[in-house]
Amino acid sequence: DLDLHLQRCQQLSVTVLTDHQDLSNTELKTITNSTAPQQYRIRAKLRTYKPQKLHQSVKLHCSKCNSLQEVPYGDDFDFILRGSANTAPNPELHNTSWYESVMWTTQDQKQREIAIHFVKHDEMLQHPEDTLLMIEGGTLKEIWKLTKKFKCVIPVRSTEDDLELLDLSAPFLLQGNVKYYGCKQCSTPKPIKSLSSIAAEQQPSWEPTEIAQVLGIELLQYVFIMKFTLVDETGALNAYLFDY
Repeated sequence: DLDLHLQRCQQLSVTVLTDHQDLSNTELKTITNSTAPQQYRIRAKLRTYKPQKLHQSVKLHCSKCNSLQEVPYGDDFDFILRGSANTAPNPELHNTSWYESVMWTTQDQKQREIAIHFVKHDEMLQHPEDTLLMIEGGTLKEIWKLTKKFKCVIPVRSTEDDLELLDLSAPFLLQGNVKYYGCKQCSTPKPIKSLSSIAAEQQPSWEPTEIAQVLGIELLQYVFIMKFTLVDETGALNAYLFDY
């Protein structure tokens, strides 16, 4: 819809881009020669806008280091998952005091070993819509099936001592159809057993911000960014849109 709207804007001879009716119109040349911050009302043509594809406007932003990153493609996630599946689940890490583990072997040619760890609350499993689980050895397709039934899914792999998060190029958490990413530069991942502190709460909510905090992850936020080039008879002006 926005793509069509922007195309229509380009076709119009003049477009009003702001609605400060109490202000008189200011030429773009005057704005470019002024010091910020100021408030103006302009009448200008939309010459170009970037990116051309709307989905390319969505980026990942770290509020700590102020970096912007591209949203990874699903193929990248699938590649990381397949790599982690080469590490077999460690049976010694199953069925702890705060999660219950189930393990099986797939019937396909590769016969992958998959382990799912269901986090408990008060030594009991919660309802699926309230449950956080961790999966080892699962494919992207299998993980998406789990996100439809359970509140949160965290992909993990085994070490000798504990479960750990995958490479932060992959989402550290999936909730519904949303993938949550952590900043590689600002995050200091902690052992998965850190999650037991949330499981011990009176009513675990499993909110992404709280999960990120206990796991030492600096949460990246999805942001919407566009660049518009505006023109009038006096000059051109680049306008940037940045919003969460």
